This record gives sequence, structure tokens and C-alpha cells, in this order.
Amino acid sequence: MAKNLSFVLEKPGSVKYEDRPVPELKSEHDVIVNVKYTGICGSDVHYWVEGRIGNFVVEKPMVLGHESAGVIHSVGSAVKTLKPGDEVAMEPGIPCRRCGFCRAGDYNLCPDMAFAATPPYDGSLAKYYSLPEDFCYKLPKGVSLEEGALVEPASVAVHICRMAQVKPGASVVVFGAGPIGLLCCKVARDVFGAAKTVSVDVNEDRLQFAQGYSATHVFRSQKASPEENAARMIQECELGPGADVVIDATGAEPCIQMAVHVARAGGHFTQGGMGKPDITFPIVAMCAKELTITGSFRYSAGDYALAVQMIGLGRLSVKELITKKVKFEDAEEAFSNVKQGKGIKWLIAGPE
Repeated sequence: MAKNLSFVLEKPGSVKYEDRPVPELKSEHDVIVNVKYTGICGSDVHYWVEGRIGNFVVEKPMVLGHESAGVIHSVGSAVKTLKPGDEVAMEPGIPCRRCGFCRAGDYNLCPDMAFAATPPYDGSLAKYYSLPEDFCYKLPKGVSLEEGALVEPASVAVHICRMAQVKPGASVVVFGAGPIGLLCCKVARDVFGAAKTVSVDVNEDRLQFAQGYSATHVFRSQKASPEENAARMIQECELGPGADVVIDATGAEPCIQMAVHVARAGGHFTQGGMGKPDITFPIVAMCAKELTITGSFRYSAGDYALAVQMIGLGRLSVKELITKKVKFEDAEEAFSNVKQGKGIKWLIAGPE
């Protein structure tokens, strides 16, 4: 019987199931989680296909996965808020806790961040995974472990909307109707009180899903200039002088260019998706509109807790995003389906 069966990326395009040692409690403040569900993220697929993302290169076998929820298996002697049997959402990035960024609450910018399934750190697609107590969030009553696995992408959306300064009554345009884009629309509308949320994509099926899930309006881009597409969107979606907030969850150059043109003067634009390292950017339009532009990277202090709280209160529904749950032994097939763009969010169960 495998003690800690894990889904391991050996090299680009090559994965295997491997029985690894059960993690030990390295600190009296740590817990060991029996992982029950893990969602597949685009970054996991990118590592599987390319073996790298930017400067993060897979140089040795690495366990994949970082969107996980599970049951507390054991706890360190100093742990006070959790006990064996508790169901938790697992925050997968552990910062140093000592640098200026960490002390300011911006631990997502910590230069010594140890993030699951980002080389050289192993991910959570395994039977057991170790975390500090304060990076495990007890799931509220009525919230399933499947929903718990979606707290990670929901927290990304919470952070993006915070960076974009979404306010009650705002009009918000979100480029990309993948999991993060859909959640940005949902969080903007149901958590931060946006009055209008426009989901933008080229995939008609995803736009239909968005309209039933989180978007008040949808817009399908056409083969036209960014300025022309932006003008048509403003007219069709009744955005007046332009959108108060624009979020790009794609990283695609045409979307970023269109985003600048669809924003109103004095509006906010936040880049949440990563694409090519360098792009052509409409800097004149940005300056003339005095746009406030920010990047957004993962999540920081309070984002995970807010996502869990909103899901628990029923304000942020995530279960609709689950396309299918598969057995651990079918993990590679699930990765292939995500690569092909099938469905929204695939969950891998276990291993038992």
C-alpha cells in the first residue's frame, strides 16, 4: 500500500505516480493534511507541457498541484485552532514572515516565498501535505471539500478586485472567461458590489456560462482593432464614458490593448493574467486618461480568509465552476482535458 502516493512531473510531458515519504511536522506550529481534492490550474498544465514558467524551471522531479483542500491528519504540539478531522482549505505559499513585504502584509511579494508546485518546491497532489497552522482555513459548516479546493482561485480573484479598487456600483469589464476571469466577475459583483460586470472572450460556450454565473453582460471580441472593439463594447454594454474598472485575466496583447481603450478617464486597470514578457502598449491613451494601473500577483494578507468567509455566507458561490471530479489515477487525463480547454475547473480526488 502506498503511504504517500504523489503525482510527479519528471520532465516536460512526462508524469508518473510515485510513493513518497509522508511529510513530518517540521515545527510545533505545523499540521499534516490528508489531501482530498485538488483543482488543476493553468500553471500546472504549463509546467507539464513546457517544464518552466519564466525563470521558474523544473530541474528535478516535482509534485504538481496547489489548489487543494483536505482533512487535518495530525497537528504539532503548539497548534491551537485545528485538530485532527477538521476540514480545511490549504493556502499553498509559505513566505519567510520576516522581510519588509511580509511584515507589511504583502507576503505574496516575499523574495523567499516557497510556493507549492513552483520549482523547486513540491505541490499538493499527494495523499499528505504539510503546512503551518495559520495557512490552513477551517471550512465553515455547509462548505464542501470540493468548494474548499476552489478557495485558492477565488482568493486570486479577491486580490485582483482589491488591487483594482472595485467599489459598490462600479462597472467592471473582465477579459477572459476562464476560472479566474469568471471568479473576478463573481467577486466584483457579489462581494464588492459592482453594478455591472462584462465578461469578454472569444469562446461562445464560456460566454454563455459567464452570463449564467457572474456577468450582467457578455462581449465577444471580433477581428478588428482594439479601439474598434472597445468602442463597440462601450456602446453594446452601455458603459457610458467607459468602464470604471477593467481587469485582464488573459495576458493576451490584444486584450490588454483593448482594456486601456475601454476604461473611462480616471479609471482603474489591473493586470491579472500573464502572457508574453513584452508587448506593444497604448501608452498615450493610458496617459491621456490618467488611468491607475496595477499588476496583481497571487494573494496577500486577508484574501484567503475573505474568500472562505464569503463562500461560507453564501455570498460567493463557486461550486458551479466544477466541471468534473476524477479519481487520482486519472489525473493525467484530467490535465489533458484542461490543456484542450474543456470545461471550467477539473478536480482530482484523493488519493485514498
